[in-house]
Formats: sequence, C-alpha cells, structure tokens
Amino acid sequence: MNNLATHLEIRKELRISINQKLPNLIKLKQENFDVPFYDVLLEIVPDVRKYIIKRIQTAIQKSNFPKDKFSPNDFIDQLFIETYEHIENFSNEDEFYIWLYKKTDELLDDALVEEEFDELFFKNIDDYSKPEWDEMQEKYSVDGGGDLLMIDELDDISCHHNNYVLNHVFVENIEKALIEKIDKNLNNEEIQSHIALVLHNLPLAMRTVFELYTNQHLELKEIAEIRNITLEEVTQLLKDTKKALQVSFFNRYSIN
Repeated sequence: MNNLATHLEIRKELRISINQKLPNLIKLKQENFDVPFYDVLLEIVPDVRKYIIKRIQTAIQKSNFPKDKFSPNDFIDQLFIETYEHIENFSNEDEFYIWLYKKTDELLDDALVEEEFDELFFKNIDDYSKPEWDEMQEKYSVDGGGDLLMIDELDDISCHHNNYVLNHVFVENIEKALIEKIDKNLNNEEIQSHIALVLHNLPLAMRTVFELYTNQHLELKEIAEIRNITLEEVTQLLKDTKKALQVSFFNRYSIN
C-alpha cells in the first residue's frame, strides 16, 4: 500500500493555502476587481469542483439529474457569485472553507431530484455472493462509463479517478494484518472500483459524509455543520458506511 499523507497533514496544507489567499480575495472584492478575484478563487476550488462532479455523476447514473439541463460549471459559476458577495463576512480560513462546501451542497440539493434509497441493497449487503458482486460491478461500470464519458464537463480524468484506499475503510492500527491481506490479493484499481460501487448504492447521507471525510479532508464537526446534522449523526453515518464496506470486502473476496 502506498504511504499517503495523513488526513491531518492534507487538511493542514489546504488550510494554509486558503489562509494565504483569503486576505487577497477580500482585498480584490473591496477594490472591485472581479476577474482577478475569480482567478484566485479558482486556485482554491479544484477539490470542490471534483466534489460537485462526483455528486452529479451519481445523480445521472441514478436518473435523478437531467444531464442536459445543467453542467458542473453552472454550479461553479453560481458558487463564485455567492463567494464574491459574501467574502467579506469570513474572518478565518476554516470558516470560509466550511462555507464553500455548505453553499455547494445547498446549490446541488436545490437542483438534484431526491433519490430513492435502495433498501434492498443495504438489507442484503451481508448476503451477496461473489458472483452477485461481480455482476453489480459490471453493471455499474457500464452504466457509469458510456453515457458519462460523452459529457464534456465530466471528461476530466482527474475527476473520474477515485482516491479511495483501504485505510479509509479499515482501522490501520487495529486491522493491519487484514489490510495487508486484501492489499496482497487486490490491486489499487480493484480496491477503488469496489469501494466506488458500494458507495454508489448506499444512501446519499452515508455517501456524502464518507466523501467529505476521506477525499475532502474535513473534520467530523465540520461535516456536521455542512450537512446541518449533529456530530453524533455524522459519526454514526461514517461508522455505518465503513461497516458496509468492510462486510462487502469480506463477502466478495472471501477474506477470513
């Protein structure tokens, strides 16, 4: 398994970058330099854009999003407008960064059709056999490939790539031997594809909390604020998501 920077280290790097740019953004707004403002903001939001694209991808696959009605750039443009209007309200980088995701979720939630939760998948996740998992993977790969790759706005390869690793699913210090066993039997692409498949079929709340925590490097209390739920609810959602992923690995790959 590759040695990745820790969650805390990545988060620290992001906040340092934002801390350096926030005063400049405020100054540009005060001087009415909107174009330079957007240029600086563009340096901050690549991860936010990837987050938007992932949510749109899933919504299209689940038929909860009319793919010809919006593009990811529509949401980015609106986020820029909202940021320009409110930038002077932020006193520190943490407050600003949390607001970016909170506003992004508001924009997406207003546009996306509420998805129906596949209770059957969640109920039977303990019982699916390897052939059933393989069939789901094949269907997911087909549904998630053909149409989506035809959409220019979603064709950025960096946005299609999943950065999921086993450390996102298992507790490294406690389950080190298990991680090593899975890592020995599966390559990175297989691990990432399986995690993406399971997340795709989990409820939006679980999927979003996991994404914000693992790939967006937000703390649980920050996710609670972004999603307007309690810290206890966020903790439970993350725990349930990891449990579902663990069970799926056990059943699909006969790990014992």
